[in-house]
Amino acid sequence: MVSATIFVEGGGDSKDTKIRCREGFRDFLRKSGLEGRMPRIVACGGRKNAYDDFCTALARTSASDIVLLLVDSEGPVGASSPWMHLNERDGWARPDSATDDNVHLMVQCMESWFLADKDCLREHFGARFNRNALPRNPAVEAVPKQDALNGLKEATRPCGVRRRYHKGRDSFAVLATLDPKLVAKASPHAKRLLDFLAARLKPTAPR
Repeated sequence: MVSATIFVEGGGDSKDTKIRCREGFRDFLRKSGLEGRMPRIVACGGRKNAYDDFCTALARTSASDIVLLLVDSEGPVGASSPWMHLNERDGWARPDSATDDNVHLMVQCMESWFLADKDCLREHFGARFNRNALPRNPAVEAVPKQDALNGLKEATRPCGVRRRYHKGRDSFAVLATLDPKLVAKASPHAKRLLDFLAARLKPTAPR
């Protein structure tokens, strides 16, 4: 059976938030239809850490296994390939053994995915959540990163100080409850990731 590992930007420097990061992505991917064939999630903290860990693992992994890098794009993606975008933005070189299939982007950030499922946000933050404060563009990848983050803060302002959006506390809990179908519909790059995993991680044949 093919094994897959995804090196993810997120989780900060603490053990607790890295656990929450892994759990959030695991639950999201499981709901996308990958139950029983889940990839291993590695929460790397910062984006440069994710790139470095990915490069190290790729050099040590057999060609039959899948090693992926998943990071925020941090802005609009105009380049013709994800590696070109990361080279232009971050100066990251594509490893010799990597292809475009090895790298995936959250455009423009993970919170962009949240904008695709406003009902999920309402359920997480409660009745005072003001969904009208969120960016209304259904093409979530076109929403600037700062607009997405500011929208979440404004939408949760009526919820009170303790319930206002906080990335470390809320982001991975929200991710775990998102509807992957809505995210894929609104975000072509998210759909690319989910389609790739569904195609490459075949269900285990019954014995």
